Amino acid sequence: MPKSKRNKPYSLTIPKKKGLELKTKLLQDVRNCIDKHEYVYVFSVRDMRNSKLKDVRTLWESSRFFFGKNKVMAIALGLTPETEYREGLHKVSAQLKGDVGLFFTSEPPDKIHKWFNGYQECDYARAGNKATHNVTLPQGPLSQFQHTMEPQLRLLGMPTAMDKGVVTLITEFEVCKQDAVLNPEQCQILKLLAIPMAIFRISLLCYWQKEDSSFTQLCALEQEATVLTASDEESEPNSQDVEPGSPDRSVD
Repeated sequence: MPKSKRNKPYSLTIPKKKGLELKTKLLQDVRNCIDKHEYVYVFSVRDMRNSKLKDVRTLWESSRFFFGKNKVMAIALGLTPETEYREGLHKVSAQLKGDVGLFFTSEPPDKIHKWFNGYQECDYARAGNKATHNVTLPQGPLSQFQHTMEPQLRLLGMPTAMDKGVVTLITEFEVCKQDAVLNPEQCQILKLLAIPMAIFRISLLCYWQKEDSSFTQLCALEQEATVLTASDEESEPNSQDVEPGSPDRSVD
């Protein structure tokens, strides 16, 4: 006989939620880094890849990266001059909007800017990215592919067939056009062709210095910088304007 559902045990205890605990830990970790390091940077990422960001984190193991949960990090820094953890940090918290993160370091700014301005890694494009150039395959054999790949290529939309055991394009095939938005099939074809069209790059938006509590706003191309002291008047950020980051993108 099947077991009766009436005999199924039910737990009467209330499970403990870890959300508040994790947010409290993140807040404390951010403030510990403020006490430990001399500089706090806000950075943005182009063509985000978790593996690439982890590689950068490894290269800068003496520093600390936080990416995700912007609202919690903004609260840790302080949203207003009255609630900021240290003088001038409310200007940093106002920058935490969108796909940005915090970078804590004690290395001098010249070294930091030179390295990040020169760092970039190529990767394969994902659906939604724009093609950087035209890619068209001529009619004829595709000797780089094994014969077992032919069904997969046809499913991706390529007009292929087997000719004497060799994967062959029946007609000329246009994979993508420059500046056109790529779909998943095009991205997969470009990956199979070993053609990267994405560049992982980290841009520094601004930084705060502990020594004099100064805030420096950096331009996108790192060509100019405007230095503001902590005593300069500036409109206070609205906590409702700070967008929280996704929890799965957090990097400690």
